[in-house]
Amino acid sequence: MGKRMRKMRSIRCCVSPRLKFLTPHSIFSWYEEDTWTEVAKFLDGKSLIMLAATSKWFHHIITADNVWKYACLRDLEVADPGKVGFKWMKLYATAFDGSHSYMFRQRDKHIDWMRVGAFVFESQAAFVTENLIAPLRIPKEETTEKMVELNGSCVAKPIRSGIWLADLQLVRCPVCDLNTCDGTMQTLDARHIELFLSEGYQDGNWEYELLGSHEVKKEADGAAAAIFDIKHLKDCATKMILDLNSWKGRHNDWQPKSIVAPHAVAVNTNLQPNDGLQVKYHAMRAGKDGEIVSIRISQQLL
Repeated sequence: MGKRMRKMRSIRCCVSPRLKFLTPHSIFSWYEEDTWTEVAKFLDGKSLIMLAATSKWFHHIITADNVWKYACLRDLEVADPGKVGFKWMKLYATAFDGSHSYMFRQRDKHIDWMRVGAFVFESQAAFVTENLIAPLRIPKEETTEKMVELNGSCVAKPIRSGIWLADLQLVRCPVCDLNTCDGTMQTLDARHIELFLSEGYQDGNWEYELLGSHEVKKEADGAAAAIFDIKHLKDCATKMILDLNSWKGRHNDWQPKSIVAPHAVAVNTNLQPNDGLQVKYHAMRAGKDGEIVSIRISQQLL
């Protein structure tokens, strides 16, 4: 007997299984909240807004507070500060919409600015200084004004803990009392991330007050300023900031330089020949006796 020939089957394209043969748990769904929440971790703020605008479902998912908290902490490169007073989506916006303090007040005095970075206050005391020389010495004078006048540094408190944003501003002197001033000054401008959202700031009730002023009556190599969380003065990151030569730039580099640590920020601009500096320290409080929510260190040539 001859061999029985097997019936040849034609080659067919692969097809997906019919849904009726799948269990409910094996059906892939495009609308898995956990999946899109994870995807959102890889998107910047602009992309998140664009995705949220595609449908009501995506708007519900993408506007969730945990999504914007992750994005905010990621893009600011800071640790979780704990409880905050506003939605994280609003905090992200106030940090990344290009706003700075001179846009709200003294706009006519503003010339230019650059974002330095973000850091966190864990304690309620700040060490504010123009001297980046180790070891840091906390002044013992009775008043903040005397601290600044004699040492060029001071302890400012109570500080509102949480995330702070730092900018370097170039502005025209608001009240120039120096005959030799060329009309501009450098300002390290730091603020609590919630400042622009606060009613007291928006309605103009919170104002800057002068903490003190200090004169450097000899030629200054640079205009330096720094703000430290006093709790972290002995951190390794603080030592990096005090190693000024490692980050300030070459002696003939006139561009401002900055450095940010988890709990501190500092700036320096090399100066051409001069007769010294006048440095002023200002702070804004949340009400008359409230916490400090913004600090400015302004420097102008003598």
